[in-house]
Formats: sequence, structure tokens, C-alpha cells
Amino acid sequence: MARKRKGRDISGWLVVDKPAGPTSTAVVNKVRWALDAKKAGHAGTLDPDATGVLAVALGEATKTVPYITDALKAYVFTVRFGAATNTDDAEGEVLETSDARPSDAEIEAALPGFVGDIQQVPPRFSAVKIDGERAYKLARDGEEIELAARDLYVESLTLLERPDPDHAVLEMVCGKGGYVRSIARDLGEGLGCLGHVRELRRVWSGPFDVEEAISLALIEELAKDPALDAHLLPVEVGLADLEEMRATAAGAARLKNGNPGQVLGTAEYGEEVWVSHDGQPLAVGIYRGGEVHPSRVFNL
Repeated sequence: MARKRKGRDISGWLVVDKPAGPTSTAVVNKVRWALDAKKAGHAGTLDPDATGVLAVALGEATKTVPYITDALKAYVFTVRFGAATNTDDAEGEVLETSDARPSDAEIEAALPGFVGDIQQVPPRFSAVKIDGERAYKLARDGEEIELAARDLYVESLTLLERPDPDHAVLEMVCGKGGYVRSIARDLGEGLGCLGHVRELRRVWSGPFDVEEAISLALIEELAKDPALDAHLLPVEVGLADLEEMRATAAGAARLKNGNPGQVLGTAEYGEEVWVSHDGQPLAVGIYRGGEVHPSRVFNL
């Protein structure tokens, strides 16, 4: 018989401003401990050295994680020109160096090639699986690995600042599965000067912005304190990209049991929507002819 997980049945989102150092999983575990939450997960991994928005879902909010994972995200990052590393960031071993440095105009001219629907090869040190094994584990074991290119949608890639000839600060807005380290690597190769990521910060992810994020230090300070609950955002924030519809009383009773239920509102036939009742999210599903056929039901 499975052991019942201890903790509170607490639901919502806590937006963390992740510091450099801990893994995303370590941050989630810290949040779960601090809130004494029964269930928690995150919407989009950040590398240990990366900082910024890590949206932690608690309880029923974990059912909305896919909608944040699929949403656009924005990163501000610094590229260091003149060196390629085996991890495509500053933590890795330098493989090759170059004395060449691009001009601002050369950088600006190269950026459009990374915008739109592009193909990107993930870093060798990444969580991509090869025959069931993580690429970073195989790379650490010294194995030669070939990673296939993956589709990525990049909405924009902008040069923000040029502190000195060795560095450029860029902002990228992209879809699911983007590796900033690969952008830095490929940009450096394309400019003939090599490059890797020196600093990386996620400034927003879907509806979550770093300006509303809470630091890990404050989470530790407020651990087990009801004041930490005040920083939680409601479950439905994770559904911001879906149309809201309202269930009738009879429709709500059916939807709660996983059956199609009557709703009020405007949506296209076949559109994915979320349904509320009495001010609470009730379900996510497909709208068809006055009813929503649920795919996820919230127990709030």
C-alpha cells in the first residue's frame, strides 16, 4: 500500500527569483518544505547557474503546468566572445579560443538568422535523453554523443548592450525547449569568434514576471509562517492563455465528476477553455455546443 504524502493541501503558484547555485528541483523542494505543501512542481527548468523566474506550482496548480511550459519566455543573457566551452557556458572547460571580436553591426546583422522557426542543437551538457540516458551524464562519462537538432520558435532576439568588445548582452523571447547556451554557441560560431554564455536570467515566463517574484532567502525566512501564503498566486493564473467560461449550477455538478457540463460564455467550437464556478477554477476542457468536455478537473 502506497504511503500517503504528508503536508498541507495548498494550491497556487509561488514565483521564485531563483539565485545562481541551486538546481530547479532543489528550489521546488525548499518551497514545498517552507509551505509544508503536499505537492509541488515547476514550470520550466533553469540551469543551476541561471537566475530569475522559476514558477513553482503547488497542489492543484500542478495541473496547469503544461500551459506555462508551452508559453513564451524571455531571457536576458551575456555572451562572452572569444572562447568555446564544452558546456557552452562559463562553467565548462575551454575547448578553443579566438582573437576575433565582432562589431555591433556584425552582431545586429547576425541576429535575424536566429529569429522565427529555427533548428537548434541542444548543448552536450543538457537534460536531453539519448537512449534513456541524460546527455549530461554521458558527456561527463567522456562518451562521444551526437544530439539531433530540435525545432524552436524564437519571437525576438535583441542586442541590449555592448559593455566591451568581449561581451554582448542580449534578450531572447522564445517558445518551449529553447537553450540560450546553444544560441550563444551558434552566434559565436557564425560570427567567427566563438562564444558561450557568461550570465543568464529569465525575466518572465508566460504570465509570471521577475518583478513579482520572491527571493529564496525570503522564502527561508518566512518558512512555516502564514505570511508566506500571502505570496501565493491563484491556480487560474496558470490558465491566462485560455478563454474563461462559467459553468451553470447543473454544469458544475457534472464537470466535477468528469462529465461534459453546460457553460456560459463565448468560445469557438473545439477551443480549449477553462471553466470557473463560484469564483474558483473548476476544469479545463474542449468547448462543444454549449458544453465543455473536461480533460482536467480541479479539486479546490
